[in-house]
Amino acid sequence: MAAAAVQTPLVLSTNTTPQVLQRARERSVPKHDVTTTLKYHKDNEDGSPPHPSYAGRAETFERPFEPHQVTVRDIAGEEANYTLDRNGFQVHSHIATEKAFADDDQIKSSYYPETEQLLKDVTGASKVFIFDHTIRRQPPGATADRALRGPVQRVHIDQSYSAALSRVPHHLPGEAERLLRGRVQIINVWRPISTIERDPLAVAEATSVSDADLVVTELIYPNRRGETYAVRHSPGHRWFYRSGLEPGQVLLIKCFDSKTDGRARRVPHTAFEDAAAREDAPARESIEVRALVFHEHDTD
Repeated sequence: MAAAAVQTPLVLSTNTTPQVLQRARERSVPKHDVTTTLKYHKDNEDGSPPHPSYAGRAETFERPFEPHQVTVRDIAGEEANYTLDRNGFQVHSHIATEKAFADDDQIKSSYYPETEQLLKDVTGASKVFIFDHTIRRQPPGATADRALRGPVQRVHIDQSYSAALSRVPHHLPGEAERLLRGRVQIINVWRPISTIERDPLAVAEATSVSDADLVVTELIYPNRRGETYAVRHSPGHRWFYRSGLEPGQVLLIKCFDSKTDGRARRVPHTAFEDAAAREDAPARESIEVRALVFHEHDTD
């Protein structure tokens, strides 16, 4: 039996023709779980730590991996059941005024402020500071710069715990002492630029991933050192995605939370291949914004 299509609202006007409506319906992606292979961290045989990655050098992000088959569950129609604090990720409807995402200055002047407000509205934060963004536009079959700008097909977390906290004095030195007294989060806002049909993004529920599964990997910038987490495989990992994510929806991904009271602290994520995608599906286009999120009055 064919899977039921994810129902997405159509914006109608007096100029909407039956042909336009039909094309919109044909673009909808059926709800479906995916059995796929994910690339997990592979320990070095001599027990040494992973080699560092260097910002701007794509070849240094490549390292040995272990392929593991997993099932990624589709949460379409169940989005309200998954939240940042309980699961570490959340799908939220939000229409951006920025559409093209073609000019960095325009993104920073227009998209950053509306994304900061989005995060305040969703989390109740007192302050949000966006520190970078990544646009991924990679044609199928292309290999140049894929490690930096194509979908990242490697299970990872963008910040280690210590690297996340070190970003506060790095980006906001004059306010760091005060801000670090309260709750600090790093949340990524992942938005499709066009409907996602190829290389969707999967997230592993935070409570299914032990800290013992996380492997610190150095990330060297020209003026400082950071860290990310690679992730070892565990059969207990629970993977999720939302099929057919559209530009009017964002996936919020918690990469760090200073709270240690049982709320989700971090979420591994990765792009993955979906064998059900049509052969002529367009390459994935997305923008990911990374933000420090502060709750200055949450000091318990």
